[in-house]
Amino acid sequence: MSFDNLGLRAKLLDTVAELGYKEATPIQKKAIPAIIAGRDILAGAQTGTGKTAAFVLPILQLLDLTRIKRTFPRALVITPTRELAAQVGQSVEKYGKKLPFKSAQIFGGVSMNPQTEKLRRGVDIIVATPGRLLDHAKSKVLDLSRIEILVLDEADRMLDMGFIHDIKRIINLLPQKRQNLLFSATYSDEIRELATSLLEEPEMIDIAERNSVAEKVEQIMYPTQHCHKRELLSKLIQDENWDRVLVFTRTKHGADRLARQLKKDKINAVSIHGDKSQSARMRALSDFKSSKARVLVATDIAARGLDIDRLPYVVNYDLPAVAEDYVHRIGRTGRAGLDGIAISLVSFDQIKQLKAIERLLGKKITERRVDGFEYDKTDRAATKISTQSKPQRSKKDAQAKPHSFRANQTRESNVAKEKPKQKRSGRPWASKKTQPRKKKRSRRRF
Repeated sequence: MSFDNLGLRAKLLDTVAELGYKEATPIQKKAIPAIIAGRDILAGAQTGTGKTAAFVLPILQLLDLTRIKRTFPRALVITPTRELAAQVGQSVEKYGKKLPFKSAQIFGGVSMNPQTEKLRRGVDIIVATPGRLLDHAKSKVLDLSRIEILVLDEADRMLDMGFIHDIKRIINLLPQKRQNLLFSATYSDEIRELATSLLEEPEMIDIAERNSVAEKVEQIMYPTQHCHKRELLSKLIQDENWDRVLVFTRTKHGADRLARQLKKDKINAVSIHGDKSQSARMRALSDFKSSKARVLVATDIAARGLDIDRLPYVVNYDLPAVAEDYVHRIGRTGRAGLDGIAISLVSFDQIKQLKAIERLLGKKITERRVDGFEYDKTDRAATKISTQSKPQRSKKDAQAKPHSFRANQTRESNVAKEKPKQKRSGRPWASKKTQPRKKKRSRRRF
C-alpha cells in the first residue's frame, strides 16, 4: 500500500517521498490511520519494520491540525535507552523538517543545562528516557500537564529494565485525557497487563508472531572452543571480507577487551556499553555508521534502539542468557526487507543456551565448521568437570578435619578464646572479681 492512501497531508507525503519511502510496511498501514483517527494503540511488531515512522508521522499530522501560537510540550515519547531516544529524536526532526515544530531529546549521561535551556525556550515534542525526564520535572523546568499524546516505545524493554515505577510517576504528571500509544518489539503478557491499566479501548495491532525473526535473516552457528573465539572471529571477518559488523558480548569488560584484540589483528573496532559516557558512546556509534570503524562491539544495551542502515552482519560472540534477547540482537540486521546474516560463536559450555534459542525459534540453526576451531573431546570433558557440582562429604569426614580456610580460621579463634589472658596485677591469673580493691582516699574537708 502506498503512503498516499493512509490519510497523511501533502507536506508529510513530500518528505516521505524525498526519503525514498515508496510502500508502507504492515505496521505503518494499520497504525497510521488508527492514530490519525485518535484511537489508543497497542502494537506489537518485530524490530526493523518501520515502527518509529508508524507513530512519528501521524503525531506530526495531529499536532499540525491543531496548531497553537504558544509553544509547550504536546507529545511525549518515552524510550528505555539513550541511543533509542537519540534516534527517535532524529526521526522526528527528519520527518518534520517541513513543519514548524520544535523537539527536544532528554536523556542522561550529558549535562542538564543545554536541555534545560531548550525546554525553557519551548518545545512541541519531547523524546526522553524516564530518569532524566523526572529530573527535569522535579526541577519545575518541565510542565507535562498539557501532553496530548503519550508514546511508550519498546515498552517491554522498559519493563525488563525496571522502569515501571518511573513510568507510573510520569503518568501521574500527565492530564487524564490524552491519546496513548504502546509500541513494542515483542508482545508479551506483561505488556497486555500494562495496556489494560493505561489504554482505553485500544486497537490491537499484532503484525508478527511473538519472538519471531525477519524472514531474510540467515542464521548460522560456528562451534568452537571458547579460547579460540577471537581468532575465529578475526579469520571470518578477514577471509569473508565482512564490513560493518555488530558484535555482542556478555560483559562490558569483555566488549572493551575484544575491541582491543581486534585492533591488534588490524581490524578497526570500537566498543559501546553502559559504563562509557554518552559522548563516547555517540562517537563510537558515529564512527561505525560512517565506516571509520569496521566492527562495533556492544553489550545488550545496544540490542534495542540501534537503527543502522544496511547492517549486513550481527555476531553473537557470547550467547545471551535469556533466549528472547537473541531475537532482539539479531533484529539489528535484515531491517526494512533487506538481507542479513546472524552468526553465533558457540562454545561447548553454551550448548544449553543454544538449545533454548532453537526451542524459542522452533527450528534448528544452521551449523558450519572451520577446520582447527571446532571444539573437541578435551574441551567437552573440561567443561563437564567445571560444571559438575562438588561431591557431598560425609558428616564423619566433615568433623574430622575442616574443609576450608574459614573453618581453620574459626578453630584457631576458638583456641585463642580458651587461653586465659594475663592480667596486669601481681596475681597474673586472677580475675577482676578476686583482685583486692584499692581504698579510696577521703576528700572530706575539715
